[in-house]
Amino acid sequence: MKKIFTTVLSAILFCLPAVAQYDADTENGVVSLASHKGFTFETKNGNFLFKPYLLVQTSANYNYYDDAGLDPAYNQDNVANTGFAIPYAVLGFTGKAFKIVTFNLSINAAASGGAILQQAWADIQPKDAIGVRIGKFKTPFSHAYLTTLGETLFPVLPTSLTAPVILPYSLNAVTPNIGTGFDLGVEVHGLVKKKFGYQVGVFNGTGSNVNLATKTLSDDWHIPSLLYAARLTWQPFGVMPASQGSSRNLKMNKMLVGLSGSLNVESENESTNDVRLGAEFSWIKDRWYFGAEFYYMHVGFTKRQKIDKSYDYFGGYAQAGYFITPHLQGALRYDIFERNSTGKGGLLNMPAVGVNYFFDKINLKLQAMYQYTGRTGHARQLDRDEDNLGLATSSATIMAQFSF
Repeated sequence: MKKIFTTVLSAILFCLPAVAQYDADTENGVVSLASHKGFTFETKNGNFLFKPYLLVQTSANYNYYDDAGLDPAYNQDNVANTGFAIPYAVLGFTGKAFKIVTFNLSINAAASGGAILQQAWADIQPKDAIGVRIGKFKTPFSHAYLTTLGETLFPVLPTSLTAPVILPYSLNAVTPNIGTGFDLGVEVHGLVKKKFGYQVGVFNGTGSNVNLATKTLSDDWHIPSLLYAARLTWQPFGVMPASQGSSRNLKMNKMLVGLSGSLNVESENESTNDVRLGAEFSWIKDRWYFGAEFYYMHVGFTKRQKIDKSYDYFGGYAQAGYFITPHLQGALRYDIFERNSTGKGGLLNMPAVGVNYFFDKINLKLQAMYQYTGRTGHARQLDRDEDNLGLATSSATIMAQFSF
């Protein structure tokens, strides 16, 4: 797998002079500088722009679990993790300085630990073709994660990205999931002809909960034990907004095709080397939105673990949204997940249906969804029972989101 990743990364680096990724004027991951939400302060000469913002999400959740994994002796109920929640309460500011520097800082008061600092970065981009971003921000992997917070088609991200995989060994840290999300690091990116994109970055690989430098050198490969990631995109109709449908943009034709890959060296407390590969497609055409992704993860143990085995996982989803009226959007998604590795077989299949309503005058968005978790193709009943441990068989979410 090391050779495969090296080949992919080499091809990406070879293409750098001809490709680019995103427009720093519009992307901070929460509230766009170019959007109509909120207000901004700007100097007369245009050298400085400052925009405070707020985003609050409040949800009502219902989750029903089947009997597998529940112990009646401890009065464990089928209905759990049900009630009200605040997924995000983000307060931050973003802006531009000296016409070439974009900056962003946001605090998620609904989080805990290091995740309270959601983002903190500065982006220096003297030319469209080259820019450097440093700090804490989204890693270049997965259209679902890279979509602006609050602009997603569903209030809950695909389970195949967020749920931990199943390993037959206990690790000293959390079992990995395919998605990578926020992390600390540095990234080179650019923009050429508004059509091609690249992002190449090095990150801690410890995720959003850790804001410290905790890594070492790899005993196996003798390189820093960090997350090495890259992403290439093609946007034939100009820069694709990081949105999965907005009532403010019902006359648009934008498309994105992307490939990404990463290597997390000595992840999970120096126990595994994780390789991730992904392919993505998204298209906004007037009232329609289409999106699809497929991703793969290879987990191999480090030599110090003395486990001569490796495991492969994959997942993906396809989703579509349509504005039935200028403010009412219907949504469908089908999510699949090979969670217990290809060696055992069997899939989780998770269809979901949703509806979104936009109150543009007051920046309020209401979302509702239902998802069912099914299982198919398992060789043994035990594998079937283990595959969806910790996952709700039926889940429903209603979420209200306010932003300015």
